[in-house]
Amino acid sequence: MPEKKEVDVLERIDEGVDIEKVMKEREFEPEHWITIEIMGKRYKVPAGLTILKAIEYAGYRFIRGCGCRAGFCGACATVYRKRDDFRIYTALACQTTAEDGMILTQLPFTPAPRANYNIEEVKPEENVLLRYYPEIAKCVACNTCTRSCPQELDVMDYIQAALRGDIKKVAELSFDCVQCGLCTARCPSEIRHYHLAQMARRIYGKYMSPTPKHLENRIMQIESGLYDKAFERIMSLSEEELKKLYYSRRKEVEEDPRESPFLEED
Repeated sequence: MPEKKEVDVLERIDEGVDIEKVMKEREFEPEHWITIEIMGKRYKVPAGLTILKAIEYAGYRFIRGCGCRAGFCGACATVYRKRDDFRIYTALACQTTAEDGMILTQLPFTPAPRANYNIEEVKPEENVLLRYYPEIAKCVACNTCTRSCPQELDVMDYIQAALRGDIKKVAELSFDCVQCGLCTARCPSEIRHYHLAQMARRIYGKYMSPTPKHLENRIMQIESGLYDKAFERIMSLSEEELKKLYYSRRKEVEEDPRESPFLEED
């Protein structure tokens, strides 16, 4: 069936093979085509592909700018315009469908140096974020950062929270940030939003968030030596033995860690 052939071709794109050759072998002919422009050059690609797969179909091979392919790593930040539309759009290439008339390029890296700090020495003080990222005082509240975020986070709101010294609010609002850097790339005040947000989450996690009871229990178990023999056993296994142990594990481990398949009887 045509649908099956199309799925096969898309899977082969992920594998990085010669797609033109695969299509000829399978006599694959997409029903609909679109034209996109990549870095100034036009390409005809099948409709329905993500921007990431459309770029690969056009013949580009990713070295940077591609990671998880599932919207979690933020590596495939992309900017584009549409036909007869003056606005600049931002997206993650793996999560956005290519459209006819798109003019696009990728931003595999945003030059935004992270502040140098030691989390063990940083204190959760009211002005700590402003001290390490003073440019947030230049925020003009234009909301460009929020409109640029592919995760639809309230970026401007967490920058305002940082100015107020509300570390918890910054950590909460930025929790789903994937560090793509598109907010920083578009900001007229040159704020390093995503680095600041990461610092806020680290401070909150180390000094302010309550310690979960189950985490305390697990730390006590580790410190008591409950897992020492299991660790020693795992470290002594070959790669093949590790694979066998991993694939034979139970999918749902009981609450009692002593029943783990990685522990041996004394």
